[in-house]
Amino acid sequence: MSKLGLSIYPDISKNIEQDKTYLKKAYDSGFRRLFTNLLSVDEVALNSIKTINEYAKSLGYEVIVDVAPSVFETYGLTYNDLSFFKELHVDGLRLDEGFDGQKEAMMTYNDQLLKIEVNASQDTKYVDNILSYQAFRQNLITCHNFYPQRYTGLSYEQFEKTSKAMQSHNLKVAAFVSSQVENAFGPWPVNDGLCTLEMHRDLPLDLQVRHLYATRLVDDILIANMYASDEELQMLHAIHPGRLTFKVNFNDSITEVEKEIVLNYKHFVRGDMSEFMARSTMPRIDYADAFIPAGNTPETLKRGDICILNEHYGRYKGECHIILKDMHNEGKINVVGHLADHEEILLDFIKPWQPFAIIE
Repeated sequence: MSKLGLSIYPDISKNIEQDKTYLKKAYDSGFRRLFTNLLSVDEVALNSIKTINEYAKSLGYEVIVDVAPSVFETYGLTYNDLSFFKELHVDGLRLDEGFDGQKEAMMTYNDQLLKIEVNASQDTKYVDNILSYQAFRQNLITCHNFYPQRYTGLSYEQFEKTSKAMQSHNLKVAAFVSSQVENAFGPWPVNDGLCTLEMHRDLPLDLQVRHLYATRLVDDILIANMYASDEELQMLHAIHPGRLTFKVNFNDSITEVEKEIVLNYKHFVRGDMSEFMARSTMPRIDYADAFIPAGNTPETLKRGDICILNEHYGRYKGECHIILKDMHNEGKINVVGHLADHEEILLDFIKPWQPFAIIE
């Protein structure tokens, strides 16, 4: 089951009570994973992280902490004994940097039953190497990086290739998205957003999440910076991970019946899908007796238009279409709205039988 997650960096926030409030608020909004960072933290910060982790666990979070070989060296740890991390109330370790493959494999057999989360972003045989040492797959998961510097995030092509490689091994994949709250911060001084995909850097947080869900390439999605706004948390909570969801800007001419069809109907794409539009055909049955007069009927329908077939289309009246390719309109189709800015990135994921929703 997909999980939403967030990140907390007590060594940067230096406000335990505010961090706890944020955790509780997010938990109430459906968040179930917590990411935090052990890289370059001192003893005081370590105690703060322990406090936050303990509180998160009491709420019901799964806690993953970012580590590297340098952390093991700093605290005199070995990959054979992970009890130190269990005492920090964590459920798993994310290896920001790897060891040699065999060590990671042996770590999956740890007595504390901690998950070992490895890097999913690099196009190498790193995971293949770990698996070749007979890693205990039940305790092996993967997570992409986040990228504080602008223009350094993954291309979609790289993300798709590496995620599919993880999925080919039946390993869970997580990725990061970025809150757009001004002055939201991460663990490092550079904060141009903290996303996995470069194309997400300036997009609304909910669109980043809806896009990742649409790819079907990730299991869990984590907000990398803090603090996300209440509105952002609530919007993510409302998204169904399996339903392709589009945000629309409605035209002023839309009628109440048309709006009801668009927003409230349980849409799915007709199985014999056209290259020109995604058809939700069932509303024509349920709204057969509704009056849908011709309204805004431009001569050309544009990619991203949201349409309702009007009275002039006879038995097809009431169908809801998302236009995929510009096409001629003979006055039988009302344009009731258009996808909001940047929402077109979701159109490539429309498939036959795909359930979808349209929201304001």
